[in-house]
Amino acid sequence: MGSIEEVDEEGLLLRGQAQVWQLMFGFANSMALKAAVELRLADIIHSYGGPVTLSQIASGIDSSSPEIPSLARLMRMLVRKGIFTIHRPSDGGETQYGSTHVSKWLLRDSDLTLAPLILQKNDPYQLAPWQHLSHCIKEGGIPFKRAYGCEMWEFTSQNPDFNKLFHDAMACTNKIVMTAFASQYKDGFDKIRSLVDVGGGTGRAIAELVKLYPHIMGVNFDLPHVVATAPVYDGVSHVGGNMFEAIPNSDAVFMKVRKHIIILQFILKNCRKAIPEKTGKVIIVDIVLQEDGNNRFGDMDLVFDILMFVHATGGKERTELEWKNILKEGGFPRYNIINIPALPSIIEAYPL
Repeated sequence: MGSIEEVDEEGLLLRGQAQVWQLMFGFANSMALKAAVELRLADIIHSYGGPVTLSQIASGIDSSSPEIPSLARLMRMLVRKGIFTIHRPSDGGETQYGSTHVSKWLLRDSDLTLAPLILQKNDPYQLAPWQHLSHCIKEGGIPFKRAYGCEMWEFTSQNPDFNKLFHDAMACTNKIVMTAFASQYKDGFDKIRSLVDVGGGTGRAIAELVKLYPHIMGVNFDLPHVVATAPVYDGVSHVGGNMFEAIPNSDAVFMKVRKHIIILQFILKNCRKAIPEKTGKVIIVDIVLQEDGNNRFGDMDLVFDILMFVHATGGKERTELEWKNILKEGGFPRYNIINIPALPSIIEAYPL
């Protein structure tokens, strides 16, 4: 019989082996999740208003002859992962499947959903650059550009199907983040009478804020050709321009996710010129990377950091210390971080 040390070492090695297996086949979870969204399984179950049988789920799939045995195997996997519930009647009736708090985020037609993001992040176009991760660490470069020979924004503009996937994914995540932001930052809007959304696209985000806080005069600021297509919103004016040249004057500036450090610092300096020195502030919604891993979203901050490396030139997530240094360099020596029920946090930055 081996020593206690030998037994402990064997146990640790076995645990390590099990962890490697889990990590190695992590893609299977992603693909099962994608299949669930593509088949609209959550929507089908939700439409019945309660637990349903496998045959009922199959009847809701857009197919004349769905493979029910294969569907059963997928459902078994999704149940094991806590995405759906399972109930086996004691009287020998058909097994039934139900919704969970997880499956609600897979609903394609829900106001708050992650379904478009699941489809986009697991699209073959998005997955191919990950094959170049180690090469770019050895030799430099960006995996996405190595895979396709161009930046992601350029690739998106040249591929309509991927462009739609990308913008649908961004729209769903923006909706989730903005809902959490607007509900948690109520007091932060009290003294703001004018607010500029820098890089606001067609103005949906600033329009939602103005609707909730009608005392605010909203300005949607983006490139001229972008705001030219923006719809009319009550309380919002669309202004075309270049954020690298100047930003419209206002009480506060709002920005969502600026990943490139040089771009962010440049924009911050222009923000500094656009707001009152004593009462102005910049409101940034972005991820604050937790070095200790103490995060309700687990390792997603680190996952997004690697994702930024794979897909975006100069993109990265930042720790609080890194944010502090960037803000100071941009003319904002004082800051405050507010956690919200979403992956990003609110970062308030003040010139004084």
